[in-house]
Amino acid sequence: MSYELLRFLHVLGATVLLGTGAGIAFFMVVAHRSGEARLIAHVAGIVVLADTVFTATAAVVQPVTGLLLARVAGWPVLEGWVAWSIGLYLVVGAFWLPVVWMQIRMRNLARAARDAGGPLPALYHRLFRLWCACGFPALAAMLAILWLMLTRPPL
Repeated sequence: MSYELLRFLHVLGATVLLGTGAGIAFFMVVAHRSGEARLIAHVAGIVVLADTVFTATAAVVQPVTGLLLARVAGWPVLEGWVAWSIGLYLVVGAFWLPVVWMQIRMRNLARAARDAGGPLPALYHRLFRLWCACGFPALAAMLAILWLMLTRPPL
């Protein structure tokens, strides 16, 4: 595979990860602010689907294209900016995996509240706060990776 094609696929994957993550966060926060179990259940269902279809796919494509790209370009993967990018990618994954579980759990709690015609339970609100808390370091790590990819600083 050529350098140009690998770079295109890698940048596409990064765009999908960042774009889907930002979109998911936006829609979940807006739905949450409504306080309506029906709306939250619907949006959280779409968020879980989007994470499964887009984020999970890109999350697999990224390290594959990144490692192939490094090999083709001759960049050492255990040194410098590439090693930092890999380490930060692992940080993103460490926050993203629990977030996926939280989204599924929040969706299920919102569906149960909707079906019962009652309020969202306290557990939903605790999970939402944790979900938000996990999002900020994951976003910071993603932005740092993007910066490293663009600038390739000598580290």
